[in-house]
Amino acid sequence: MGHFLMELVVFVIASMMVIVGALGVVVNTHPVHCALSLVLTLFGVAVHFVAMEAHFLAAVQVIVYAGAIVVLFLFVIMLLGVDRSEDITIEPLPIQRPLAAVMGVGIIGLLVAAVVTTRDVKPLAIGTGLDVAGAELADHDANIRQLSLNLFSDNVFAFELTSVLLVVAVAGTVVLTRRLRARPSEDVA
Repeated sequence: MGHFLMELVVFVIASMMVIVGALGVVVNTHPVHCALSLVLTLFGVAVHFVAMEAHFLAAVQVIVYAGAIVVLFLFVIMLLGVDRSEDITIEPLPIQRPLAAVMGVGIIGLLVAAVVTTRDVKPLAIGTGLDVAGAELADHDANIRQLSLNLFSDNVFAFELTSVLLVVAVAGTVVLTRRLRARPSEDVA
C-alpha cells in the first residue's frame, strides 16, 4: 500500500507541474516567463517518464527538450529584442524568494537522501554486465550503457568540441545581431 501511495503522490505532483507549466505558457505575457513555464512542463513530463521506468527518455527529455530546445527559444527571444528593463526593487511575487529558499533546501535534502541511500550499493563495471563481485546482471539497460560508452568515452572529444562550437556560434550571432542593430541608429544621428 505504501508503494502505491508513493506512486500516486509522484503522479499528482508531476501532473501539477505539467498543468501549471502549460497554463503558464499560455497565460504569461512575458516571453521569457513563458519559456521558463515550458521548462516546468518538460520537467514534469520527465518525472512521468521516470515513474514509468523509462529513464533514457527522461534523460533525453531533460537534456534535449528542457535544455537545448528551450535555450534555443530563449536565444530567439533575445535576438528579437525583448529587452525591457524591469525595476528589481519591486517584487512582483513577494513569496518568490522564500519559496525558492524552501525549494533549494528541499533539493539539497533530496540529494543528501539519495547519496545516503545509495552509499551501500555496489558500483557496476560499466559495459560489462557484471557488478564488482563479478555476478551477472540483467541486461535490460545494455543499449543505454553502450550509448553512454560510445558518447562519453570513445567520442567525448568530438562531443565536447561540438558543444564549444555551438556556444561560440551563439555568442557570435548575438554579437553580430547587436552590432547590426546599433549601426542604423548611428547612421541616422
